[in-house]
Amino acid sequence: MDQIITAVVAVVGVPLVLLGYIIGGEKVMERLPDRLQGWARPYFWALPAVGFATIFMVYPMVRTVIISFRNNDDTEWIGLANYKYFFTFPDTLTALRNSVAWLVFYTFFAVFLGLIIAILVDRVRYESLAKIAIFLPVPISAVAASIIWKFMFDYQPPGTTQTGTLNAVLATFGRDPVAWLITGPFVNNAALIFVGIWTAVGFCMVIISASLKAISSEVLEAARIDGATELQIVRLVVTPLLWPTITVVGTTMLINALKTFDIVYVMTNGAYDTDVIATRMFSQLQSSHFGRAAAVGVVLFIAIVPLLIVNIRRFQQQEEQR
Repeated sequence: MDQIITAVVAVVGVPLVLLGYIIGGEKVMERLPDRLQGWARPYFWALPAVGFATIFMVYPMVRTVIISFRNNDDTEWIGLANYKYFFTFPDTLTALRNSVAWLVFYTFFAVFLGLIIAILVDRVRYESLAKIAIFLPVPISAVAASIIWKFMFDYQPPGTTQTGTLNAVLATFGRDPVAWLITGPFVNNAALIFVGIWTAVGFCMVIISASLKAISSEVLEAARIDGATELQIVRLVVTPLLWPTITVVGTTMLINALKTFDIVYVMTNGAYDTDVIATRMFSQLQSSHFGRAAAVGVVLFIAIVPLLIVNIRRFQQQEEQR
């Protein structure tokens, strides 16, 4: 019954309150002097957004930081003990190592392959069809992609029928099957990162391709007239001109890598040394170690904030150039 009441309040009550705020507020505004209206109206419209941001973003963030300095039942302050646990306990160090691997390999290959594919498909007649094929994994949710590739990586003992696509191909060539998600820590983490790259390359390709279309064909023709080969044009002309876009896409991929959770949780649940920071935080919550989970969340937040700042500054620079 309580859940029904909460749902009704959320679905019906909140919109009605906002509607009453808008209608009532506008009536109040109309009675104010014109000069006062011009000053107060922006604050009037911004107040609901600021309120929601404070309730659902600022307060939880502050509360998480406070919990990270307290014990698991939130009864006493324990200082930096939860952070000490994060940077010294073997399981969290494994998660940190894997997150670094995601940062490096996921980001590099997603952006690099996106760049290469964008340049290649720009030179073929069936460009639209090729882009659609590469972009298809992007709309698929991370959970769905993980389930797809879990079947692709499926392993059966040698001598039995292989139901996993990759191992079936290996069996066709007389090779032993590989336990992709169990053999570790390098094979299984590489398999998980590959799934992440598969879902991200299309996004990188589309963004880079849009920027590639903005490069003047006259610049490329001038380089060809000067005797530059196609490889030299890509390396010395195209890539430098695309660098601002590559930076934005790269920082976006870095943020996605730090937030990685769904793929690891669905495919291995962090087993076989595949934990990342987000899955480690979730496992601490499941174990009711709220202080430790909060500390992991704060570390993750601190790691993401500089990347967000870089992205915002890059967008601002692009807007100024326009």
